[in-house]
Amino acid sequence: MTDLKGILEATAALTAGPIVFLRGFRILRKRRLIADTPTARIRSLAMGLVEVNGKVAPRSTVIAPFSARSCAYWEIDISSRSKNGWSVLHRDQSGNPFFLSDETGEALVYPHGAECKIPFGTDEQCSGLNLPPCYAEYLKAHGSVLITLERAGRLRFRERVLEGGENVYVLGTAVPRPREVVVADSDLLQATGTDAAATTRLRALDHEVVAVIRRGENETVFIISQESERALMLEFGGQALLQLTLGPALALFGLGYWLLMLSSGRWP
Repeated sequence: MTDLKGILEATAALTAGPIVFLRGFRILRKRRLIADTPTARIRSLAMGLVEVNGKVAPRSTVIAPFSARSCAYWEIDISSRSKNGWSVLHRDQSGNPFFLSDETGEALVYPHGAECKIPFGTDEQCSGLNLPPCYAEYLKAHGSVLITLERAGRLRFRERVLEGGENVYVLGTAVPRPREVVVADSDLLQATGTDAAATTRLRALDHEVVAVIRRGENETVFIISQESERALMLEFGGQALLQLTLGPALALFGLGYWLLMLSSGRWP
């Protein structure tokens, strides 16, 4: 008699193994980029992939949607509870550029598309039918049909906030600054995905900006982190080792099961 459950598990393992293995290589490559890219001073930035440490200064002040904190950048996600853990239903970020400065100069960071390693300032679980006003109002304004359907269960709300004066590590692509560092209202709307009602413009021009750091077209690795370079290397190294080991193990399990089935004559 064919073991349908075993066949499904073996097929899933055989399919997932190479995917996990390749993901491990991508993480390992990211770790190598961190290790091989020298930390630069902002004033002497070369165009291309750069690694800098600096202090955040808001270019425009935005209000984080859950905590109502004034900040330079925010990022939120909303997840629903399932038997396998938490599934993300919705993500959003402010997208507003902010300044990054060290003792030598100032750069402008466009955070769209960045992998953010910023601790969650808000991490709260609530019943979907009895939400605090800050979450209920956000869902009313931005909630999708999927979130509406999930509100009968338990929801998790998380928010990351980057405030002025905080130190961050940035690995991204430096490009020449425009002659005028201006973000028009239409650009801000496209960057944030919101109506920008809570956004207060602080600056239109800044001639001190040396370069713009953003996600590159060719090199897409872009990290904004409050963790140290060493901590990032340890984290990515551990993730890469796990996935480079787990991937082949899953593939071997799936392949071994199918070979056993075929050799024993038990066809599905």
